[in-house]
Amino acid sequence: MRIEKHPILEFDRKEKVKFTFDGQELEGYKGESIQAALHAAGVKVLGKSLELHRPRGFYCAIGNCSSCQMVVNGVPNVKTCVTELEEGMVVETQEGKGVIV
Repeated sequence: MRIEKHPILEFDRKEKVKFTFDGQELEGYKGESIQAALHAAGVKVLGKSLELHRPRGFYCAIGNCSSCQMVVNGVPNVKTCVTELEEGMVVETQEGKGVIV
């Protein structure tokens, strides 16, 4: 389930790091996208659409859409497909236009 190639980012999978997603401790590789680490951990739903509340998942992987926006370290609307993972990050599902679930 791990994404091996990304159209924008280059992943250096030498150093494993721990982060939390909705209160659950997960691990990924430093420098890979947050979304790639979530995908490898089996997380498929990243949020819900604003109007119909349909599940949103990994879509463009290059930061053009808003399907992967989450709250990262308390900052809403972070595009997790192009944001590099770092040790200790706190990633949370975003509700609506930036309210923490």
